[in-house]
Amino acid sequence: MTLEKDINQQKFRNEHQKSVINLIYTFNWVNEKIDRIFEQFEITQQQFNILRILRGAGEPLSTLQIRQRMLDKMSDTSRIVDRLIKKGLVKKNVCKSDRRLVDVLITPRGKKLLAKIDAQNNEMDAVFKNLTAADAKNLNILLDKIRNSG
Repeated sequence: MTLEKDINQQKFRNEHQKSVINLIYTFNWVNEKIDRIFEQFEITQQQFNILRILRGAGEPLSTLQIRQRMLDKMSDTSRIVDRLIKKGLVKKNVCKSDRRLVDVLITPRGKKLLAKIDAQNNEMDAVFKNLTAADAKNLNILLDKIRNSG
């Protein structure tokens, strides 16, 4: 389907306006698809992102360091970490170099959950099943270009 049919709008002011609306619409569409995948693991995309950051770091990080690496810069990192603690997926320790700070680290249970999610990579990739590798590369170039324009 075309954007016009999906949102029941026949005319756009110009191609730039259509592109912005298309990005917003597509973002929401992709978000919904990814949310459905994470629902089966009882975590959110933001929680997944924090777990992925901690696993990739290979060392404890402060909530500030986590926030700097997050995809969603608007999230309340401390609150999300607290929810992950309740689930037993991460834990906090007092920072060794500065006792006023806490370090967050992923637990074995968190690593095990990520391994289960990793097994779903094909399902996540299927969201873009209509794109070739070349299409995906060009899309990444265009998206980077948009973000770097302002």
